[in-house]
Amino acid sequence: MRTLAVVFVAFAALTACSSGDEPSKAPSTSKSAPKPAPSSNAAAASLDPCVLLPAAAVSKALFLDNLKAVPGPVQDTTANGGKARSCEYQVDGKAAGALAVTRFEGRQGKPAEMLAAIKKAKPGAQDVPGFADGAVYYVDNQKTATLASAELVSGTPVLINYTGPAKMTPEQLAPLVKQAIDAG
Repeated sequence: MRTLAVVFVAFAALTACSSGDEPSKAPSTSKSAPKPAPSSNAAAASLDPCVLLPAAAVSKALFLDNLKAVPGPVQDTTANGGKARSCEYQVDGKAAGALAVTRFEGRQGKPAEMLAAIKKAKPGAQDVPGFADGAVYYVDNQKTATLASAELVSGTPVLINYTGPAKMTPEQLAPLVKQAIDAG
């Protein structure tokens, strides 16, 4: 179960590094949403992966009983502003998947550019239809399947991805990522 968490935290870090190729303008400090000054904490709390995608939703989608959601490690990277939060889904102590939400504070980028960076870093990654800002799916060398989507939340680039066993198809992963996006 920790291996899965490490895999997608590494994915988030890789994606953050890949999206770092984009030219960065001056960091935007103004927010269009009426949030208080410490909006980073409020925004991070509102993008809690275990809240965005409850265990019951994953359990229903994967046809698994007794699934539990456990907060994963916090992975903040000051070099690129990436603030990654994760939620691990477990059945009887075994990993059934994980959702990661990575916000890139102070960065400017477009969802299409973020997804292009993933496709460049992950050979065989394919576009997944049905997402407003796009999504990509790939199976990596460690035999895990990932579906990632990117969007702008109050002007901040956000990457949301679900990683599970390699046998998971884009059709199985898409509803999980869509639910997390819709909840955000």
